[in-house]
Amino acid sequence: MRASESTAAFGSLTQFDPESGRDLRRTARSPETDNPFPEKRAVSAGAASAKVSFGPFCLLPTQFLLREGDKPVPLGSRALEILIALLERRGELVSKQDLMARVWPNVFVEPANLTVHMSALRRALRDGRDGHRFIVNIPGRGYCFVAAVDVSGHES
Repeated sequence: MRASESTAAFGSLTQFDPESGRDLRRTARSPETDNPFPEKRAVSAGAASAKVSFGPFCLLPTQFLLREGDKPVPLGSRALEILIALLERRGELVSKQDLMARVWPNVFVEPANLTVHMSALRRALRDGRDGHRFIVNIPGRGYCFVAAVDVSGHES
């Protein structure tokens, strides 16, 4: 390829429409802005001693711990981060893109990773069994936390 051909090829790349694809300049973040939900996270961080209860489960976000009764639920950090993101926006549709940006900031991962960790989360919550429904999937769009939630002021 001659220099004039490579310049012409490069010129066509500069016409790339960032709205139809990923614009890396927009997704690059500093450590201070890694969280795509700063208001929500600030509320969670501000309520440093908050406890979130739903069904037989209790989430202690500041301890990054999910309990069922008095027993900790074995759950990976990615699945816990998904749960926290869904609880912060309970009752709202959270897009797959928002969840992936939250759980894997500044990293490209295949959408299947979200599916794997969502499956582990649902399995740990026994979602859909014994009349318990916590997370609803809207195919192709995202997820919504639908169970009744009680937020109390103190972790115990």
